[in-house]
Amino acid sequence: MQKKIILLAGATASGKSNIAIKLAKKIKGEIINSDSMQVYKELSILSSRPSKSDLKKIKHHLYGFHSVKSHFSTGLWLKLVKKKINTIIKSNKIPILVGGTGLYFNAITKGISKIPIIKEKSRQIIRDLHKKIGQKEFYKKLIKLDPYAKHKVSPNDTHRSLRAFEVITHTGKSLYEWSSNTKSEFIDYDLKKIYIDVPRDILLKNIKKRTNEMFRQNCEQEVKNFLSLKLSYSLSVNKLIGISEVRRYLQGNSSKEETIELINIKTRQYAKRQKTWSRGHMGNWNKLYSEDSSILLKKILKVIS
Repeated sequence: MQKKIILLAGATASGKSNIAIKLAKKIKGEIINSDSMQVYKELSILSSRPSKSDLKKIKHHLYGFHSVKSHFSTGLWLKLVKKKINTIIKSNKIPILVGGTGLYFNAITKGISKIPIIKEKSRQIIRDLHKKIGQKEFYKKLIKLDPYAKHKVSPNDTHRSLRAFEVITHTGKSLYEWSSNTKSEFIDYDLKKIYIDVPRDILLKNIKKRTNEMFRQNCEQEVKNFLSLKLSYSLSVNKLIGISEVRRYLQGNSSKEETIELINIKTRQYAKRQKTWSRGHMGNWNKLYSEDSSILLKKILKVIS
């Protein structure tokens, strides 16, 4: 009998965390974080990490454990997740991976390339070059070094441009050549793939409600604390929606109402990108939804049984 792993994905504000807790209680499961921003201990409000009361309801893993001061990667997440999955299964429980980071789920279902570790000093030299010449010129250099990247990296995508540049420079092989030779480490497991497919109008209401809740919880202070660390802008944590918007508000460059609306807009755009990504990469997943959580739970239980 294959060991069961449940993958529970969905766009931001789709209610994944709540349904995961109900599911875990029903099937003797434990929840593992699969959201790249919820790993950071300093950013619980902006990342919409499960509340302290939710964390007590069922056992949660890999939430709020990593410092924003250091880089965190899909590879590191996968390494930690493998250990957690095995520990949970050994205790006769079912691992439930919950989140909205598509690359994390891809790492489980399709594998991750074994790119050699690139030293931080070398990565910093590349980031300094990017800062000096700007994204436009940097992208031109990247395409000359790695023609494969032209069809894979948007000219405006700083993060992917930097990563592709690092890999081609230090391994002599394209990031996308590395990626083409990968396979899942979980082929012997029974992967139950579920995508919570919330209708757009409901998702927009959820996003608005969640942004208001962030300010009720004083996300302004969270951003103040984060900015006091004076971190490098190159760290991927800076991509978290709300940091730059609240920073402008704290500097007096926008009103609270304008800030809330901008966060809503950016979150809606992010949710749209997540849904688009899911259509391209999660074609064989079970797309489920019901406004009634008890009905949704029944649908999920039917799929995983």
